[in-house]
Amino acid sequence: MTQPHSVGRPLSQLDDDERYRLFDHLQLTMPAVWESMRLGLEDESVVVVPSISIEGPVPKSGTIMQAMEERALFLLLLLRQPRLRMIYVTSQPVSEAIVQYYLGLLPGVIPSQARARLTLVPVGDASPASLSSKLLARPKLLREIRSLIPNPARSHLIPYNTTARERDVALHLGIPMYGADPRLADLGSKSGCRRTFEELGVRCPVGVEDLHSVDDIVAAVQNMRVRRPTLSQAIVKLNEGVSGSGNAVVDLHGLPDIGSAEEADAIADRVLGMSLEDETLTLARYLDAFAANGGIVEERISGARLTSPSVQMRALPDGTVELLSTHDQLLGGKSGQSYLGCVFPADPAYAARIAESAMVIGRHLVTLGVLGRFAVDFVAVQDDNGQWTDYAIELNLRKGGTTHPFLTLQFLTDGSYDGRRGVFLTPSGSPKFLVATDHLEDDRLRGLTVEDLFDIVVNNGLHFDQARRSGVVFHMISCLTECGRIGMTAVGDSPEDARELYDRASAVLLRESEAALREEAVVG
Repeated sequence: MTQPHSVGRPLSQLDDDERYRLFDHLQLTMPAVWESMRLGLEDESVVVVPSISIEGPVPKSGTIMQAMEERALFLLLLLRQPRLRMIYVTSQPVSEAIVQYYLGLLPGVIPSQARARLTLVPVGDASPASLSSKLLARPKLLREIRSLIPNPARSHLIPYNTTARERDVALHLGIPMYGADPRLADLGSKSGCRRTFEELGVRCPVGVEDLHSVDDIVAAVQNMRVRRPTLSQAIVKLNEGVSGSGNAVVDLHGLPDIGSAEEADAIADRVLGMSLEDETLTLARYLDAFAANGGIVEERISGARLTSPSVQMRALPDGTVELLSTHDQLLGGKSGQSYLGCVFPADPAYAARIAESAMVIGRHLVTLGVLGRFAVDFVAVQDDNGQWTDYAIELNLRKGGTTHPFLTLQFLTDGSYDGRRGVFLTPSGSPKFLVATDHLEDDRLRGLTVEDLFDIVVNNGLHFDQARRSGVVFHMISCLTECGRIGMTAVGDSPEDARELYDRASAVLLRESEAALREEAVVG
């Protein structure tokens, strides 16, 4: 295997072409590494670097970034493989109580034995910069991580998403990366999504891509009004926006006639008054990001009933693509476009149909060399006659908000998703359902510590029960006390059971938070 140092120069002295030549050679080893993972070999390992390496204008909290890095701690459930070693990197140290919580979920494994195979590597940098950037700024730490890998020929890097930064981390470590080639990133941009959908004949909203200015948006809306005269709202999206934070709604009601002399100026006024989903952004900052990275504008779909399902797939090193799951996303925020959580599986009224469309996209992506997990988001709208129509709106070449709930369920139950029937079944044939969120947020939750959380979970019977294969699994635990926010996945035997568990866990946490904040009388 060719390693980065074999060219005789440090990585910092290599240009992008040279780095990608080394990366391509490294990625050729991924099929052999993947096959070795099935053999239970003593020197197999994975390196988890859950870096949120996404460009954008949104300011980030270091604590929230740490919690997002810890969102991938469900991967500790891989340690049920009795010989696998895991190196898990985070910006700040992870509480040992949180680690023990996850290891306690492992079926058929002694937690102390699994803990001995887990090495946690904190960078010690609480800034909101991406984890990969922090690592690349510290070559000595990268060398130390590399020294922890028992055999690079039987190890691979698991990132959150893939950019040139994750590529460089893989090169420093000398192991292949289980994720999409960064050179394919444009496929996952909003403009790239639209091009792919249109090329493959997958239905998507009327819109225009590859825009960079207000004038571009105005001209695009004019074009869209010709194609869709009833257009009443449009959504402007930053190419690199995440979870709806890069979206803005433009009201098009009551505009001058299509093609009139006043139309362009009227549309420009509406664009300059558009409603930003992320209320922490100013219009000036948003338009600067739009000019720098581009974006799209498309019709905002409306109807009697609207849902936001998604389909998850993975491309394997052997060139095949697998359908993993379907979800209905729970959205909120100012205009209902921000990701809050999900329900699994998606509504059977359209689950099989969106899965079929998504697999058309997935098979195409495999031919382009995409590797790892990815998802296609849809909007499904029901008309007055009860008929559903679905539109593809986004392609995510990375793990997303629906990844960790589903994999948590899969790892804990050994079950699988039947795409034809739209159900998840355990090995015994029992169906399972979940409701999950990243955003159980309330200032009252700041009154709880991590230890309080675990006491509440056990005392109220919320903990995941291996015998029944149901209960609640918590994540993003480290931002509970500072931010009043936590994530959770409620697993039940029916949609109603999962929802009841979810609602009960939410109510219990808020009730206990209020009790924790209650002051006692001062004794004089």
